[in-house]
Amino acid sequence: MTSRSRWKAWPSWAAMFVVLVALLAVGSTRDSGPLNPGDRIDSISRRVACPVCDGESVFESRNPASEAIRAEIRASVYDGTATDNEILASIANSYGGKVLLVPSSSGFDALIWALPAAGLMVGLVGLWFAFRRWREEAAALGPPSTEDYSLVEQARQARSEHVCE
Repeated sequence: MTSRSRWKAWPSWAAMFVVLVALLAVGSTRDSGPLNPGDRIDSISRRVACPVCDGESVFESRNPASEAIRAEIRASVYDGTATDNEILASIANSYGGKVLLVPSSSGFDALIWALPAAGLMVGLVGLWFAFRRWREEAAALGPPSTEDYSLVEQARQARSEHVCE
């Protein structure tokens, strides 16, 4: 592949990357939401951890503390004045932030979830550039000579003698 054809292919890869990131962003934030109050109560209850049980949501748990939180959610939903996020924020303020199973999609919580993904992407792009540079440097050196082969063979023999001792 020539340098010119690589430069021609680069914009299409960049466009595919941008489209992929946009689709992931839209897919992760888009929510049609529950249609009726019962669905809203269930949806919110699944996002709150039982303060007493380990690994259970308020929706699954039959602990009295979970029953109290479900009653609070039910009252807030049927009151109709608070959104799902406001109800979750109220519960988090009452019981502590650790009670939320799903982090909020804004503020510091979003940053905590986004930084590892961004770090992974930066690392992958960095590796791609490093591998490309190493491949170009290796191509600039040309094919190995007979002297190179003899040096490698001498090093292998010296290593095998060192291991056997």
